[in-house]
Amino acid sequence: MKSYTITVNGNVYDVTVEETGAAAPTAAPRKAAPAAAAPAAAPAAGAGSVKIEAGAAGKVFKIEAEPGTAVKRGDAILVLEVMKMETPVVAPQDGTVASIEVAVGDHIEAGALLATMN
Repeated sequence: MKSYTITVNGNVYDVTVEETGAAAPTAAPRKAAPAAAAPAAAPAAGAGSVKIEAGAAGKVFKIEAEPGTAVKRGDAILVLEVMKMETPVVAPQDGTVASIEVAVGDHIEAGALLATMN
């Protein structure tokens, strides 16, 4: 095993890496990380069965479709700002937007629920 000290955005982490490649690296923060945004609330009763989740952490830049909007596969639902680039989040299939779970300006983590559709 090898141990490293890594600093990311002012946060210091002690990382231990197993040389065999059999285990994933582990990290233990030395100081408290900034508070993360609260997890998204559970979808409303009218929310759709198809979840649209963030592929990367970023900021909600623009909302392109409102609940009730009919969309085709590949149509933009919203736009995220990821690493200073505008990245569209598109409909995975034809359907209707059931809910938008974020607002413009929200900071989101990878995997966060952004919207649902039917």
